[in-house]
Amino acid sequence: MTEWSVAEPTKLTLTDPVTRLQVRVVNGTVNVVGTDESTARLEVSDIKGPPLIVTQEGSTLTVTYEDLHWKGFLKWFDRSGHRRRAVVSVAVPAGADVEVGVVGAGAVISGVRGRTDVKGVTGDTTLVGLSGPVRAESVSGSLEAQSVTGALRFNSVTGDLTVIDGSGASVRADTVSGDMVIDLDAGDLDGPPADIRLTSVSGEVAIRLPHPTDARVEASTTSGSVSNAFDSLRVTGQWGPKTVTGTLGEGRGTLKATTVSGSVALLRRPDPVGSDDFDTTSSGKVL
Repeated sequence: MTEWSVAEPTKLTLTDPVTRLQVRVVNGTVNVVGTDESTARLEVSDIKGPPLIVTQEGSTLTVTYEDLHWKGFLKWFDRSGHRRRAVVSVAVPAGADVEVGVVGAGAVISGVRGRTDVKGVTGDTTLVGLSGPVRAESVSGSLEAQSVTGALRFNSVTGDLTVIDGSGASVRADTVSGDMVIDLDAGDLDGPPADIRLTSVSGEVAIRLPHPTDARVEASTTSGSVSNAFDSLRVTGQWGPKTVTGTLGEGRGTLKATTVSGSVALLRRPDPVGSDDFDTTSSGKVL
């Protein structure tokens, strides 16, 4: 095992291959980018408070504090945490598995094909161009996922979820009061059918679907409003509980969305150029 104690801005170039990255910081920023190289490069451009401990054991690279561990991370609390800050950037092989934990820090992860796990107490996370499975947990930080094609799992108390140009076959998200905006593109028509399952207590849910879409749809709210832009889907209930049900296309996939007091909106992407059979008669009526 090789170990470094980083107490000031530092650049490190690792010579041994890396297949797993673990980063945990308090305040500041974590940037992780996947590359075609087999080794990793690390830069700590700003640091305040106790030193970061950088270790490479086998093919696992870890960047963290001595007192900040992955187990129980979301319950971590230290009154001196406001005295800590670190800006960490790591370039790793694109196929590596990545674990990032942030307390009051932002995280940006891009170009990774391996498994990605993110835990955040506060601080927002941005994921760009990930093709491996993603698991994200947050207390109050929001998650934005752009062009993520792997299966996405998200759990949060108050954090929002935004998916842009999502073409992954599976999105499952649970929040208490966080809002969810899911924008799906057509993806790979020969790939597995979509499996979208969203649950919130008081958060709003908006899903924008492409043409064509093959899915069985079941969306409901107990006391919120419903907006539906598809004539082939049926809305039941005008006061109190409301549901949207029906089948789009061949119905190969599954789309389920549930919220207690939040609103539900099912929207359409703009008509594709040259498409003559796209349903353009739907009014998107709000109930």
